[in-house]
Amino acid sequence: MGHLLQSWQWGQLKAAFGWQAVRMGAEDEGHLVAGAQVLFRPLPFFPSFSIAYIPKGPVLDFGHQEMAQALLSAIHRLARQKGAILLKIEPELPDSPTVARQWQSWGFRPGRTIQPRSTIHIDLQADLDEILARMKPKTRYNVRLAERKGVLVREGTAGDLPLFYRLMKVTGKRDGFAVHSQDYYETAYRLFAPPGLLRLFLATYQDEIIAGLMVFAFGRQAWYLYGASSDKERHRMPNHLLQWESICWAKKQGCLTYDLWGIPDEVGAEPEKYKNTVTDRQGGLWGVYRFKQGFGGQIVRYIGAYDYIYRPTLAWLYNKVAAWW
Repeated sequence: MGHLLQSWQWGQLKAAFGWQAVRMGAEDEGHLVAGAQVLFRPLPFFPSFSIAYIPKGPVLDFGHQEMAQALLSAIHRLARQKGAILLKIEPELPDSPTVARQWQSWGFRPGRTIQPRSTIHIDLQADLDEILARMKPKTRYNVRLAERKGVLVREGTAGDLPLFYRLMKVTGKRDGFAVHSQDYYETAYRLFAPPGLLRLFLATYQDEIIAGLMVFAFGRQAWYLYGASSDKERHRMPNHLLQWESICWAKKQGCLTYDLWGIPDEVGAEPEKYKNTVTDRQGGLWGVYRFKQGFGGQIVRYIGAYDYIYRPTLAWLYNKVAAWW
């Protein structure tokens, strides 16, 4: 099973917000050996042209070169039919010169990333006591502190989403990151929660919701994608307890890995340099990294984005505009 962003539900989510999702696969003796969910979005001022994007894909077996090239050829035909000026891929593959050379041999070149290239994975194969013991002492203390200070965590419902969205706006303004629309979070909940692929967890204090997060599970992996907290009661450490409850839930679902989803790419590039707590870096994802680092996971860095260019002039213009945004 592939990545969450290659799931059918993720394609439906993106289709509700301006993208078209097309699923493709290659079989060998009746077995699916390669696949991709390709997202297409028309260019704002040139609607006859589009961007083709494969988040966390395609899934290819490099040992099966003939099948991999057959899938890529089919993707290129589809992309050209839909007027794509470029195809952007972000494979779920480790940062490796060998992997980079393989994509370049297929005509791709390094491009601007969209998904986080570096992240932290928590190994869920150990028992909960061991997972807790691997955390930094301060993080482990804060998990217990939240409980002692009266923070409770409960599962949220669709009725809690407007308040969760308000918390997202507060957090985005405080920490300087973009927030999706309320409809986006509600659509994600509607698509992923009924089949058990998403949980909304809310932290409360004296019956007031002070923090929340959405955690996703797909196959044997879980992802923390969206988190929010109030400006009030932050000293009660609700986010630490929320993460712990989400980790426990993911383990119960049979997940083997919990992906904390996004840290500064400098850390992924030089993990040994930043293995100790970084106190002299502010802004960006550095505060996020200090928080996530405390949970005792392993730093992981992916190969990044690669582009295949169909229309060089329009692709150049698009990349200039995208960089400005």
